[in-house]
Amino acid sequence: MTRELEAGSVVVVTGAGMGMGELYAHRAVASGAAGVALWDIDREQVNRVAADLARLGVTARAYVVNVADRKAVAKAAAQTLADFGRVDVLINNAGIVRGKRFWEHDAESDIELTMQVNTLAPMWITRELLPAMMKSGRRARILNVASAAGTLANPGMSVYAASKWAMIGWSESLRLELEADKHPQITVTTFCPSYISTGMFAGARGPLLTPIMTPKKAVDAAWNGLLAGRALVMKPWTVKLAMALRGVLPTRAWDVIAGRVFHVYSSMDAFTGRPGAER
Repeated sequence: MTRELEAGSVVVVTGAGMGMGELYAHRAVASGAAGVALWDIDREQVNRVAADLARLGVTARAYVVNVADRKAVAKAAAQTLADFGRVDVLINNAGIVRGKRFWEHDAESDIELTMQVNTLAPMWITRELLPAMMKSGRRARILNVASAAGTLANPGMSVYAASKWAMIGWSESLRLELEADKHPQITVTTFCPSYISTGMFAGARGPLLTPIMTPKKAVDAAWNGLLAGRALVMKPWTVKLAMALRGVLPTRAWDVIAGRVFHVYSSMDAFTGRPGAER
């Protein structure tokens, strides 16, 4: 399996101002990217990352983008294509989380914003950049960062889970459409990790046999899957196990296993999150 990108590759990373987005950007440079477009809502942070990458000898440009705004996405995509000429790799990483009971969610700042950032934004961004990927004739890759929460229901994250379930369905369908329409040069990888210690899920507790992953370990797994063209990357291994058990067990039996044995259903009980986690 190659660990390098094609020569001269241009990479777009959303939510690039900190955390995993910053790690993806550095991983792109280490893998041979010639240019990195960094999208984030935080001007100071994304400019810092761009300066760090520029010191490594690559062309890095920062774009202050609110990905929840469709018009802002279209403008940023057009500017990115104008600046770099093309995009070879798209990392749809930006995301937010709201850990509450469903009825405690605010309609606009919780429900609508979560769906806009986590689900609609990756669709909008991909829709803006995909035609250029198709026309370039070069090998292109799309990584959609979903979540294990999109594979199993969990109390305390109903809206977040809904946003990631939708993202997985869209991402997998996009992959199949590209394959069916003879675009083998474009691969789509969907990443479904369990909890990661970025601070975004501060207070959450990993279920049984499911340690909270470090950001580096999560990025390594997603990046290797991206380069290999894997359709789905699920980490750790218990994510697949839980999906399999949920698929074969009666619902109430699974509820007992998930709630009393694996403690999935109580994993968000002490969730606090972090202020300013909207990435």
